[in-house]
Amino acid sequence: MATDFAYMTALEISHLVSSKQASAVEVVSAALDRLDSVEPTLNAFVTRTPELALDAARKADAEVSRGAVAGPLLGVPISVKDLIDVADVRTTFGSRVMADNVAPADAPSVSRVRAAGACILGKTTTTEFGCKAGGGDSPLTGITRNPWNTGRSTGGSSAGAAAGVAAGVTPVALGTDGGGSCRIPAALCGLVGIKAQYGRVPVFPASATPSLGHVGAIARTVRDAAHLLQVLSGFDARDPASVAQPVPDFVGACGRGVADLRVAWSPTLGYAPLDDEVRQLTTSAVGRLEEAGCHVETVECVFGEDPIELWNAEFYGGVGARLKSALDNTPELLDPAVAAVLGDVLYSQTVEDYFLKHFKRFDLREQFRRFLEPYDVLITPTLPVAELAAGVNVPPDLADRNIVSWVYYTYPFNLTGNPAGSVPCGFTRSGMPVGLQIVAKTLREVDLFAVAGALEAASPWAHLTPSEEAWQ
Repeated sequence: MATDFAYMTALEISHLVSSKQASAVEVVSAALDRLDSVEPTLNAFVTRTPELALDAARKADAEVSRGAVAGPLLGVPISVKDLIDVADVRTTFGSRVMADNVAPADAPSVSRVRAAGACILGKTTTTEFGCKAGGGDSPLTGITRNPWNTGRSTGGSSAGAAAGVAAGVTPVALGTDGGGSCRIPAALCGLVGIKAQYGRVPVFPASATPSLGHVGAIARTVRDAAHLLQVLSGFDARDPASVAQPVPDFVGACGRGVADLRVAWSPTLGYAPLDDEVRQLTTSAVGRLEEAGCHVETVECVFGEDPIELWNAEFYGGVGARLKSALDNTPELLDPAVAAVLGDVLYSQTVEDYFLKHFKRFDLREQFRRFLEPYDVLITPTLPVAELAAGVNVPPDLADRNIVSWVYYTYPFNLTGNPAGSVPCGFTRSGMPVGLQIVAKTLREVDLFAVAGALEAASPWAHLTPSEEAWQ
């Protein structure tokens, strides 16, 4: 009888392959079959690369046969968000203006997962140039749907990465995070989504938002996320922000425990409206950390004011500058919601405006550093709501916000650069998952993983999977 590899962890799969209990070709073939079965409904992939995956699987099996030291992701199916380059494969950025763009070389993150033995099934969907937190859609690919409820959004912008992991196509995925784009879909799809310290995972070529962007990990378990980030992290001279330090033991930190860890718990950051059911579920999860030995202090206000204008200036200013030709000449090819916000920022701010906001960003970073001094981590909800409809950019109750500003909790920590991750903390009455955000001090991902591991141990979630009846 064929083994069902769907919903196995990356660690389990790599062990099966390296110990010859399963072949990598068998694992990858099963993953490709599952992709074929779910894709017509979920629409998680822009470009499939079956031969690339099978070639990597054959190489993995050959390594096992000759007794070579197994790579840490040997035989593991993985996907790559379509903002990250895979050599000789399209990188479309979810945009019709880049539909035929073919990458000349692998990004550092892709080179590293390949060297670790992973098998790339394809490129996953993104909102256009990563510009939307909701919807899970782009003009090029249409709507990507949430496996927990196909009428609901995956969130953005790593929409397809999260959908593929939640549906059991791959155990892990490469996403990006410039304002929450790993954490948002992780929260909405019941997954772990983590961006490490800014610069911990090198980014090249430089993104349109080089001081905000991260390559991050999306997974079903904390240890799989740690395992993937362990592979991705480390200095690369092509990225001027790359952290030139030894990579900590992320995987070991997952089981370290949290006795006496100091936690600041902020339900609103001082300005965010919060759904009552999300508040209840996230507060209960913080209570479980107290039971595990954490010292928790409720802190209502973290920042003096919402820093969204600082983020808008940096993110939308950068993307708008890259897309100025399209905005001026072919705006009809762009997502109207994206074009509107890019134009608002690009054409309204002067150079003086931009630099004044840039200086305020440094003040914000120092303010947060001082705030965290008495604590090990800050914990917040990941999102102010538990769900929004597929293809909808902004939750109706937050209609006065723009296509990213409604995710009050995530973008501040791209501005500060701190490690931040979302982990599942429960389900609403309608059956949709809710995420809890953990933010650690500069370069202290190990504390994030310790807290995430403790939460997973207290309330395991990996055995909970979406019903497949609606999408197979």
